[in-house]
Amino acid sequence: MKIKIVCVGKVKEKYLTLGIDEYIKRISPYMDISFLEVNDEPILNPKDQSEIDRAISKEGERILKAISSDSYVIALDLNQKELDSIEFSFYLYSNLEKGGSSLTFVIGGSYGLSSEVKKRVNDSISLSKLTYLHEMSRLILLEQIYRAIKIRNNEVYHK
Repeated sequence: MKIKIVCVGKVKEKYLTLGIDEYIKRISPYMDISFLEVNDEPILNPKDQSEIDRAISKEGERILKAISSDSYVIALDLNQKELDSIEFSFYLYSNLEKGGSSLTFVIGGSYGLSSEVKKRVNDSISLSKLTYLHEMSRLILLEQIYRAIKIRNNEVYHK
C-alpha cells in the first residue's frame, strides 16, 4: 500500500517538521508514505483576484504533474464532508482498494485548488470546519492516517 501527499508550499516551522517526520516514521512499517511539495506561486497583490486566479492555476499545473494517472486522488477541502476517525479508517482502506493500493491526497495552497485539479480528484473530504495552516494540515492528516492504521489493525493507540 502506498500513500502520496501532494502539498503546495514548504513547511517552514521546525516543530511541524519534527511532527511530520515522527508520523512518517510511525506509518512507514505499515505502508509506503511520501510527501511531494510543489512550489507555491507568489502573489504580490492579494487584493487582485486575477493574480490569485493565476497563482491557483500555476499551482494546479504543478499538482497535476505530481499525480500519477492511475492513483485514486482525494483533495482536502474545507467545504466537504467531515469524517470521524473510525469512518476515516474505513474510508482510507476502501479507497486504497479502489486505487489499486495507491492513494494520493492533495493539500492546496492558501487560496485553494484550481478547477482543473478539482476535476481530476476522485473525492474530497474536510479535516474539520476549522481553518488550519496548510503546514499544520499535513501533520493532522498524517496523525489521522496513523490512527486509521491502528484502528484497522485493532492496535492500541491513545484516545
